[in-house]
Amino acid sequence: MVPYGLNLVLCFALFGNLADGQFKLPPYPPDVNYTPTFPQLVANHGYKVETHQVITEDGYILTLFRIPRGKKCRGPIRQPPVLILHGFLESADCFIDGDPNTNLGYLIPDECYDTWFGSFRGTFYSRAHIKLNPDTDKKFWQFSTDEMGMYDLPAFIDYVLYKTGSKQLNYMGFSQGGGTFFIMCSERPGYCNKAKLFIGLAPATRHLNTRSLAFRLMTQAVNGILEPLQDAGIYEVLTKGYPIQRILNFLCQEDILAGIICGALDAILDGPNPGSITADTLRIVYEHTPAGISTKLAARYGQAMTETEFLMFDYGPTANTQLYGSAIPPAYKISAVTCPVVVIQGHNDGIVDMKDSLWAAKQMPNLLEYHNVSDPLWTHFDNIRSQYIPKYTFPTIKKYLREYSSDGGGGSDDKSFRSSIGDILSSWLK
Repeated sequence: MVPYGLNLVLCFALFGNLADGQFKLPPYPPDVNYTPTFPQLVANHGYKVETHQVITEDGYILTLFRIPRGKKCRGPIRQPPVLILHGFLESADCFIDGDPNTNLGYLIPDECYDTWFGSFRGTFYSRAHIKLNPDTDKKFWQFSTDEMGMYDLPAFIDYVLYKTGSKQLNYMGFSQGGGTFFIMCSERPGYCNKAKLFIGLAPATRHLNTRSLAFRLMTQAVNGILEPLQDAGIYEVLTKGYPIQRILNFLCQEDILAGIICGALDAILDGPNPGSITADTLRIVYEHTPAGISTKLAARYGQAMTETEFLMFDYGPTANTQLYGSAIPPAYKISAVTCPVVVIQGHNDGIVDMKDSLWAAKQMPNLLEYHNVSDPLWTHFDNIRSQYIPKYTFPTIKKYLREYSSDGGGGSDDKSFRSSIGDILSSWLK
């Protein structure tokens, strides 16, 4: 019998890569194939938005969106700018999926921050290269979080600083967006200093204690058959516009189905928190989610399920020795994250377990706060989709953004503030 995890990944990989046009949806609802883009969604709510293109050192063309001022902002724009990056299977869209009164993509600009939203390589918005064709060149898809942290995030940071004239920015990363920040700080000396503050929403490093069976099985199965998948020409999976995403979009257009089927999907992949994510938000989420990944990226998460450290990609002993000089991949230096850090984590997170989050937090020398969300059912996806973000997480985000902004008080020079917080956390984390 074929293991369940293998069945799952083959279903995702093969069915998700059927040629467009070989799959037809029923005619209802009439707008099922219409998926508004980030600029359209933002403009529909009355916010001004810009689209920018960024080229990485290794030639990937990435998209960066900007909301220079929130609709509710009544004062001067705070400095420095804020850069936000998404998680696995997501894109910049994940921060604007719901009500402007509850989504971080609107709440932060409304606090008068010049806010930038990046999309990592391989996603729907960043599926381009100066030389490589993603539809025909397999080399385009040979990346994981390693390259995102080495090239994508530094390119985003440099671009934002150049366009705004700022020397530093405040950075917020959700899940994968947090893990890539650790990679950058470890491997790109000096870049961590360009962040005045890092806010990690369930930042992903190792996944030793991940409780999501679906996430664990899928990524480990991809890792187990990565070479056969790539030999079969499968380098990209779960792409926006392909059958799986279109089916989810179709099912979630109806509010009842969105609440039942798509809500259940979130709970299976993550954890249950009934009523936290509205049906209307789920309908918007699955208009553009999943946003596309490489099979190598999925394999990278599969490797992290059994690792006790936060390691680079494992190519096998022989290739590792040639590439790294050792049979085992080197570990990223989480202690290299020297900028002020705030971590926000929920008890019911099925993807980034609190044990792994705490493990990483203890290694950061300038941890300001490990914010344990008071809702005991707070999940991974609640960080970006919950209608209760203004109650449970945004007050903490707002507090530290203000502390580390030009008109927000003590800022990064308030040593007494950092010291008192650090002492409290040190005793709590022991």
